[in-house]
Amino acid sequence: MSIALDVNSPEPYWNAIRTRFPIFKNKTYINSCSYGALSTDVIAALHAYIDDRQTRGTDWDYWIEQNERVRSAVAGLLGAEPDEVAVTTSASAGINSVASALKFDGARSKVVISDFEFPTNAQIWYAQELRGATVVRAEEEDGYVSPEQFEKVIDEETLIVAVTQVCFKNGARLDIPAIAKIARDRGALLLVDGYQGLGTVRFDVTKIQPDFVVGGMVKYLLGTAGAAFLYTKQSLIDSLVPTVTGWFAQADIMAMDTTRYDPSPTARRFEAGTPPVPNCYAAVAGLGLIAEVGLENIARRIEYLTSSIKSAAKENGYVFGMPESPERHGAMITLKSRDEHGLVDALEADGIVTSCRGGNLRISPHFYNNDDDIETLFHALKKHERLLLRQ
Repeated sequence: MSIALDVNSPEPYWNAIRTRFPIFKNKTYINSCSYGALSTDVIAALHAYIDDRQTRGTDWDYWIEQNERVRSAVAGLLGAEPDEVAVTTSASAGINSVASALKFDGARSKVVISDFEFPTNAQIWYAQELRGATVVRAEEEDGYVSPEQFEKVIDEETLIVAVTQVCFKNGARLDIPAIAKIARDRGALLLVDGYQGLGTVRFDVTKIQPDFVVGGMVKYLLGTAGAAFLYTKQSLIDSLVPTVTGWFAQADIMAMDTTRYDPSPTARRFEAGTPPVPNCYAAVAGLGLIAEVGLENIARRIEYLTSSIKSAAKENGYVFGMPESPERHGAMITLKSRDEHGLVDALEADGIVTSCRGGNLRISPHFYNNDDDIETLFHALKKHERLLLRQ
């Protein structure tokens, strides 16, 4: 159950949560699009893993239990059933497992992606061209990829549409419900890469009805690298048999059967080998924090922070890299830069942690950020604004 927060009276409530993120003692951290800030909850969970190793020794049942805790927490995040969730080591692992279960030798062999994809979600599908797939792109137009661009390329030959929720380069948020409807109406599957969006807004699979969702714990879900997940719609699981597999994907993990392939009847069939056990401890803690604060509270807090960032940027004449409308961007606000890497380095020297991609400075707050962080950032940007584009 989420805690009661008044996001409009901010500081007593949000400052109490902020104390659970020690990095703010010495840094202005506003880079959650790269890596969520490390919490005391996750630090304690990693110590618990070490303590369990010391006291339990080898305990496979307990490790499996940690994996199942991640599965249940992800299901709660997405409004899914635990049997629809595979726990993976990365989004790449999840997408590869799905791709290996698809056949590209029939009437439908087209894969639709967009110009906004993270490299993983493009490279894996281009690799399927070796198996008969044809990859087609919905093109960026005026800094956005609209549903109309997807309408142009999704047709009766499309097997799957694989699309990001929020673009990693500029923070643009695509209209996933509209894209999902186009895909459904034309008989295509839909895979959503939620890595840059999940944990900042509610994403309910029962309402949006994607066929697959991938995400990971390293960013807004506040865990660590090496833990991720794949959601697969229940009605599809039996019909998809991945050829990328491992012993944790089998119906009976402990059967140790070397005579056959016996995939799990659940989404666990999309898993592989030994799970990332330490990262599962961290993932449970990070997802627990998200549940404690509450996605509605988080979304309102991020809207407040991103609105403040946009107002300060406009006041100083800086140029946005993402669409300005709040419906068309995520938790990441981007500013166009003349020297993106030089600007990130200059801010780092000032004790401010940001990142960059595609010519843009990426500013990505989470619920633990506050007005002081924004003021500190823009004071530094004023000092280094020769490195920014201005109107």
